Amino acid sequence: MAASLEEDDEILKSDYYALLNVDKKATIEEINNAFRHLSKIYHPDKHVDPIKKKKAEEIFNKLRKAHDVLRDKSRRTIYDMYGEKGLETGDMEIIARTKTPAEIIAEYERIQKEREERRLQQRTNPRGTITVGINASDLFDAEYGDDELADYRPSRSVEISSMSIAQSVECPLTLKDTIVVGGNLDTRNGIGQGMFSVMWRRLLSTKGWAELDIHVGSAAALGITGFRQLTQRCYLRCSLRSEFSQHGYRPSAAMMLAYQFDRNLQGRLTYNLARPSSVTTNIIYSNEQNNLSTTLQLGIRNSFFSMAYTKNHLDQNAKYRGSFRVGTLGTMVEVSIEKKITDFSHVGGTLLVGVPHGVHLKLKMLRGQQTFFFPIYLSDNLNPSAILYGAAIPIISYFVIKNLIINPILKQQKQKELEKQKEDYAERLAQKRAEAEKAVELMKETYERCVELEEKKSGLVIVKSVYGKLQSIDDSILDSACVDVTIPIQALVKDSKLILPETSSKSGLPGFYDPFIGEEKKLYIRYLFRGRLHQAFISDTEPIRLPQQKHLIVEERSRSPPRPPQPPAQES
Repeated sequence: MAASLEEDDEILKSDYYALLNVDKKATIEEINNAFRHLSKIYHPDKHVDPIKKKKAEEIFNKLRKAHDVLRDKSRRTIYDMYGEKGLETGDMEIIARTKTPAEIIAEYERIQKEREERRLQQRTNPRGTITVGINASDLFDAEYGDDELADYRPSRSVEISSMSIAQSVECPLTLKDTIVVGGNLDTRNGIGQGMFSVMWRRLLSTKGWAELDIHVGSAAALGITGFRQLTQRCYLRCSLRSEFSQHGYRPSAAMMLAYQFDRNLQGRLTYNLARPSSVTTNIIYSNEQNNLSTTLQLGIRNSFFSMAYTKNHLDQNAKYRGSFRVGTLGTMVEVSIEKKITDFSHVGGTLLVGVPHGVHLKLKMLRGQQTFFFPIYLSDNLNPSAILYGAAIPIISYFVIKNLIINPILKQQKQKELEKQKEDYAERLAQKRAEAEKAVELMKETYERCVELEEKKSGLVIVKSVYGKLQSIDDSILDSACVDVTIPIQALVKDSKLILPETSSKSGLPGFYDPFIGEEKKLYIRYLFRGRLHQAFISDTEPIRLPQQKHLIVEERSRSPPRPPQPPAQES
């Protein structure tokens, strides 16, 4: 899978764990032992030749840097959380001021938050919504009479009944003050109206804020809202509002008291003083994947009970929602699906069936900060055809658009990104390749000693090992798509065993480099153990432990294991 463009700067960073060939949960003793083992190969004092000595010095400095970071509890915590970037931010004074990993993380996040707040001062946050109302009830509710009345048959037509456009821009003034400027235009049944609004939000303290909004247009409105954290678990929100229109003056007020029972359960009590007034109770249970909300409203004109359940499938980037409502104004059942189709785009569909509401279909598309709504009115009644088409059409349309339009475009974009990455990092890849070649050259003596030792005891001998885009399991593996890592792999063999822990990528191992940035890679190893041939394919992040019985080649399994060599008979 291709890496995103935001991660380009991190692609060729060193993986300290892979560099030392230790697990991410390795102890200090294991890290020290790994560093000592590699120092026997790469320490400059181990080489006499000036050229090899210089190459060894470059590699040894990287090993020493990785060792220094991972053996230091504080710096290791920063590296595990934020990588090399976290160590290079210039905020390492936090290490001197804090003692525990939790304190380090909290302090680092505070610094990052302050930086983000400073960036917010210079950034706007435009949001837009376009709503197009469609009336398609003639397709399902039209009734045909006798042939003599053919001229009076209702037409089966679809019309746009309403359209509205809303836009807002957020303007942070200071760390405490934000202004949001917006407006909307709306037309319905040939009658249009518009509104311009300004909202000012002020952060009063760490426990409260206030908001003032003004609306001017076809009507005028003035509102003020306040929020206050009463206790650690309880907060209060109040609002006052006045509306002025051709129909007269209309005041309203609302007050909401919320209490957090535990991490996932919250209760809300809302008193609406507008005409008609009402009291609403909400109980909400929410976690990362599930959300269950129950509502009971008692009002002069409208009283109802409703329940809604939302399921988030994080692995599928999808959200499913179902709800129902029973009240004095009717009964309603609603089912909706929302799906992420690209990094910045979501689509969704909602089918609403009720009495006396009829059948409605709502389509939604979100692209960045822009939202497009298409509410479609299908039928006045509980028409089975309208329900069937309302449920089937969005699903069919999604799969058609996804497979015929979106997937080909994303595939083409991914290919272009990979090509651009290769061009941008061609020089840096050449540098990584040169560093890997230096490491391999320094390993040759260790490699030869290891092979000689393993052959004498019929141990683990690496016959061939390649890393990259493997396309075959036989000798026809394309060398141009792979890196020969036979020497680095053999040099890591200890006591007839090869152990490589799980890493983010094997390209960080000594003597390795990434030949294809952003693409899936594997490691192929063909080896001899007890004189019998084995082979294994390992994914880029998978841990390795050799030898294993399951790696034995089929042809070798049919052979009986070789007899161990017999000592020569002693002469009497």
